[in-house]
Amino acid sequence: MPPHVAIVTDSTAYLGQEALTRYGIAVVPLTVVIGDEAFEEGTEISAPAVARALQRREPVTTSRPAPAEFAAAYAAAAASGAGAIVSLHLSADFSGTYDAARMAAKEAQVPVRVVDTGMVAMALGFTVLAAAEAAAAGATPDEVVAAAEKRAADTSAYFYVDTLDYLRRGGRIGAAQALLGSALAVKPLLRLADGRIGLLEKVRTASKAISRLEEIVVERAGSRPVALAVHHLAAAERAAVLADRLRERVPGLDGLVVSEVGAVIGAHAGPGLLGVVVSPH
Repeated sequence: MPPHVAIVTDSTAYLGQEALTRYGIAVVPLTVVIGDEAFEEGTEISAPAVARALQRREPVTTSRPAPAEFAAAYAAAAASGAGAIVSLHLSADFSGTYDAARMAAKEAQVPVRVVDTGMVAMALGFTVLAAAEAAAAGATPDEVVAAAEKRAADTSAYFYVDTLDYLRRGGRIGAAQALLGSALAVKPLLRLADGRIGLLEKVRTASKAISRLEEIVVERAGSRPVALAVHHLAAAERAAVLADRLRERVPGLDGLVVSEVGAVIGAHAGPGLLGVVVSPH
């Protein structure tokens, strides 16, 4: 087999096993810590378990993979015949995962391009898929990175949370923004921009916030071909209703994923999360 470009990502991409297998994508897991017990995301803990821990007000934190875990993934890719590796990860503003990957890349047996996508969840997942499709078509490492960066630049993520308290506790949103979101009992709509979470709008009730989220997604999607992902945490019914509405209202819809977020994102967003990723292609 001629040398190929291998794709590595982390567990916050939330890609299904079918896509991982089809493209041979390697996943390096982040860790969720509940109390004094550590669990690997994706294999040892579920998002519902994290939601229950948060509802019980147990201490929940997350941590990046060790550089050695990336080193093992890179070594396995090289052993499988990869001539180069493109390693794509969640925003460096959220986690030290990108830095750990860069440390490991310096010692890898083949060249490794480490990319801070500025994304997370299926916003990262769609970016990884763009890279994997390019690699499968025989693209060079530079072309694979360019495909990923273009998809990331075109992708948007919007989400509703019942409270900003979990994001504030984890340091993912500033205390001032959290206070602003809590004032007058408003419900916050947020967006992912430039690798960071920011307050987009404040709406008076949960139902109005979710309706507004739908409108924002429909406007952003327009009529071009677009993939969507609806994420939730402990809010499956809300997610299903929103997904059905988007199927009716997005004319260029080319694929819609509905899934509960993984344990790491769930730990920071909290129960009630409802998010939509809009990814034109």
